[in-house]
Amino acid sequence: MAVTPDQQQPPPPAGASSTPPRLLVHVHETTLVPPSPSPPETSLPLTFLDVFFLHSTPVKRLFLYRLAGPDADVAAIISSLRDSLHQALRAFYPLAGRVRLTPGTSDRYELHYRPGDAVTFTVAECDDDMHFDGLTTDEPREVAKIAALVPPLPDGGKLLAVQATLLPARRGLAIGVTVHHAACDGSGSTHFLHTWAAACRGGAAEPSLPPPPPPPVIDRTLLPDPRRLYDVFVQAAPSSQELEFIKVSADQLLATFVLSKDDLTRVKDVVADEATRRGVAPPRCSSLVATFGFVWSCYQRAKNGGGGEGPMMTCMVIAVDHRSRMKPPLPDKYLGNCVGPAFALAPTGELAVAGAGGLFSACAAVAASIDEAVRDIGTSSMEAWMDRIKEVLLMDLLTVSGSPRFRVYDLDFGFGRPAKVEVVPVTRTGVVAVAESRVGDGGIEVGVSLQPAAMGSYKKCFADAIAWLHQRRHESDDSF
Repeated sequence: MAVTPDQQQPPPPAGASSTPPRLLVHVHETTLVPPSPSPPETSLPLTFLDVFFLHSTPVKRLFLYRLAGPDADVAAIISSLRDSLHQALRAFYPLAGRVRLTPGTSDRYELHYRPGDAVTFTVAECDDDMHFDGLTTDEPREVAKIAALVPPLPDGGKLLAVQATLLPARRGLAIGVTVHHAACDGSGSTHFLHTWAAACRGGAAEPSLPPPPPPPVIDRTLLPDPRRLYDVFVQAAPSSQELEFIKVSADQLLATFVLSKDDLTRVKDVVADEATRRGVAPPRCSSLVATFGFVWSCYQRAKNGGGGEGPMMTCMVIAVDHRSRMKPPLPDKYLGNCVGPAFALAPTGELAVAGAGGLFSACAAVAASIDEAVRDIGTSSMEAWMDRIKEVLLMDLLTVSGSPRFRVYDLDFGFGRPAKVEVVPVTRTGVVAVAESRVGDGGIEVGVSLQPAAMGSYKKCFADAIAWLHQRRHESDDSF
């Protein structure tokens, strides 16, 4: 049978099919929520930065809210969520559409919206006896369990799906959101979520919450492609075998670790002191660099037993926002992808060394990779991004998502701030998701996804490293 342009679809993003959930969730209903009022039919061509993420795994975020208990008016809450989603989609209408091949082409993709397109809104209830505190704990949890609280993307190139799940004894509500990465990056998707939350809560917001955000900038012509990187990225797209390799494994665990503002200051001091000892210029060590370096060095030490042998390289891939670095700069609220990868590379043995040595090597590699990523914008080095992604997939790899700038703990829909926010991993590689600390102390919260055996070792290495940070000023021993 002939396929019409509207039926031609790109391959589903890797990880779109997840491991069967172990948490018992009963779906009550799934409705379609369109933008209201409906915009006219629109096609937005994918930019080279959009098509770079065409085959990427979807981004799955989970927000866990504590309710008032059995007396909570759940029906009113669900109704308010659904009604305000109509309003939010009015400004973010491309997310109600889908990604498709541009009619008459074989390798040009676009986001296509037409009146009647809508976002699936699923209402469910958790029949499992897991307590709310068991879902919001920092302790390791099975990814397959919490994944049941986040919806899959519907077939047909759809870009956004939402699920609201009532948790046992009406103690909490889980809001799961899945976004196709070709539609927008984390800055764009969390901009949408803040818009939705502001519309839902109306005037019933805490004074400490920011005002409703401005509307997005929906104009793909703002990102020109003089180097024809679109063609480079399409031709170098990963194969189905390579995508299969990264799908999440059935026994993956997720745990949360917190670095306080004081912890981060101590990491920066260690890095500066080690640079002085080595007689080298200290790397630029922001709080994010300190976080990534600390997490990465703990990860390698957990896997290598406190030391390392051999020349094997390890990699951390970090997403860097380039809106302000494009020429001309893109608006802060540009809706689309404007991030590129930074590849932090270091010998495994160097990072696995206990004490200041491993921490310095990790932070120096992270800082150097971000500096390189910034310098490479607009140069021929960008042409190698896809090939480098394929190379590092074969390494001992950690990938990073999220940002403290997204302020996910400010997402109050009118019934309080979230008790816990997760980025649900959909890959088997080590995954690190960062957010601002939910206790508001200026620290950074880190979600780490690992296999069970590695998770136990990682927890010990993280705790030992934190203890060492706080003891080092009083002891001469420089290792842990």
